[in-house]
Amino acid sequence: MASNILQQRIHQHQHLRDLRNKLLHLHKALIETERIAYEQVSGRVSNRELLQLVINHEQFAWLHSISELVVQIDESLVADEPVSLENVQNLIANARMLISPSEVGNTFARKYYAALQREPDVVLAHADVSQFLASKK
Repeated sequence: MASNILQQRIHQHQHLRDLRNKLLHLHKALIETERIAYEQVSGRVSNRELLQLVINHEQFAWLHSISELVVQIDESLVADEPVSLENVQNLIANARMLISPSEVGNTFARKYYAALQREPDVVLAHADVSQFLASKK
């Protein structure tokens, strides 16, 4: 019985690590597409300038939703208490809701929809996250 519980906890941690990594890959692709749009108007930026833009600039603010979800996952993974199945399910549900593009939804959903329309790397990263989430019913 204890072995089953341990195995389940290991499995839940792995799910969260996998989800985290896939979301980070998507986040990177979204930053790059937003960087391109920014540079077309304002000129090239260094990686250091890009970091400041991602943190502070209004054009990049919509990406904070993914950052916040990744932080929630990180906090769950390093918490003193074991990750509960309910916590894992909530984080997966939050990820599903977040990566639902929409032409008429909230700011994130609209900008995400637009990024999916113009950037193949975003489409591939979205498909990777979506496929992972679909396998975690």
